[in-house]
Amino acid sequence: MSWFAAKLYDRFMAGAEEACLRAWRTELLARASGAVLEVGAGTGANLPYYGASVTQLHATEPDVHMRVQLEAKREGFTLEVGDDSASALRAADATYDTVVATLVLCSTEDPRAALRDIHRVLKPGGQYLFLEHVAAEQHSSRRRWQSIVEPVWKRLAGNCHVTRDTESAIVAAGFDIERIERQSMRKAPPWVRPTIRGVARKR
Repeated sequence: MSWFAAKLYDRFMAGAEEACLRAWRTELLARASGAVLEVGAGTGANLPYYGASVTQLHATEPDVHMRVQLEAKREGFTLEVGDDSASALRAADATYDTVVATLVLCSTEDPRAALRDIHRVLKPGGQYLFLEHVAAEQHSSRRRWQSIVEPVWKRLAGNCHVTRDTESAIVAAGFDIERIERQSMRKAPPWVRPTIRGVARKR
């Protein structure tokens, strides 16, 4: 992502944060516990929502411009920040109790490889907390619009894809989905509004 796009990211997302994302992050990240890894931490939007159950917090963000903003928000947090990509995590197998990824898999080059690596670094029975925008229902008018918009959108928005079937990819990576909610991300562009969020458990 360019320096300019990264600088504007929080402002671009402000409407959706106010309308729904803030509440979703609060509810989802209250579940984080133990040793936690956040993958693709971006500008650090999740940091205020981690609670006392988190004993260790690591974050990775490969984009240098986003990582600068993440580093600026770390004051008051015991946080280690790395530049690992989602599909090439440096952590050893079975390191973390919780892995968090929010609005990440849309822009990774290979989301299935990223999910396999997330699965690898989780301890047996560990939890994966996810929030992603996804493809709309097959054959719906929104799905048709997503297919039209995606080639241009991914160039403008840091490789962000809008037609990914992330739920199926999570299951294929070796997770059992414990809880999933599907809602519209209000105040976001129409082609990124369909979302899923929830908890998946490493088999």
